[in-house]
Amino acid sequence: MAQVITSADQIDFTVDERPSMPLPTEVLMVRPLHFSVDYVINPHMADQVGKVDKIEANNEWELVRSLFDQVGMNIHVIEDQEGLPDMVFCANQSLPYIDEDGNEHVFMSIMHADERKDEVPYIEQWYRQNGYKIHFLDEDNISDFEGCGDAIWHTGKRLLWGGYGYRSSLEAYETISDTFDVPILALELVDESFYHLDTCFCVLDEDTALIYPEAFTNEGLEMINKMFDTVIQASKYEAEELFACNASCPDGRNVIIQQGCTDVNKNLRDNGFSVHEVSTYEFLKSGGSVFCMKMLLW
Repeated sequence: MAQVITSADQIDFTVDERPSMPLPTEVLMVRPLHFSVDYVINPHMADQVGKVDKIEANNEWELVRSLFDQVGMNIHVIEDQEGLPDMVFCANQSLPYIDEDGNEHVFMSIMHADERKDEVPYIEQWYRQNGYKIHFLDEDNISDFEGCGDAIWHTGKRLLWGGYGYRSSLEAYETISDTFDVPILALELVDESFYHLDTCFCVLDEDTALIYPEAFTNEGLEMINKMFDTVIQASKYEAEELFACNASCPDGRNVIIQQGCTDVNKNLRDNGFSVHEVSTYEFLKSGGSVFCMKMLLW
């Protein structure tokens, strides 16, 4: 039965009480051959149309890829497609899951912007070729859902965090919760610069999260603070300009993050994390960084 939670007083379990889920060991990435800023669908893209250095973008992407390799992840690469400049942000087109029997599932996204809708079939093809059970949302009743841009697994637990308000509909989480049989803690986003949950919320390990608090309602902050022992807060500058919260911590230890996040990185190290800085400046022009550029899989 679906369990979509929107306030702390509705939470009737602790993190420890949720069943364990394996940590991901695989990473899916999309090569940025056609990456550019050709249109404006978020505030970060304003004034950036035509300004991407494609050679530098490819160099940055290769370094992100190499860092995931260095921390022990197995990497799969999909070629991007002409006319789909944002396909490189492959956190957005799907939500994968591994059930308790080890079967692999995936919900395909309903992209909010028309410019990105044609990305989804290419990602779906990869899942089909790799034996995933494919699930779809009812497009007649659900307007949008942008995969792991808004839906983020709690490290090592069968518990999902779901952002809504700009790119994903709250109604989508009813279907996802019911299908996967997991509770979903739904967080309303209230700042258009933080249009995806992965721009303002990063689960680091079972007990620790990195957030930009001003992106959430008071109800959302109460849920976050109830479910994590430690909540690291990013400043407006590091969150909005450097996408600090769009970091990725695939193994609960190693954090790959945009370079220059001085205060956040100190807090990460003080809390026992290993920090790996990388330049994603070309991708920041399109409103994305490390987390957006990959999909974690099992």
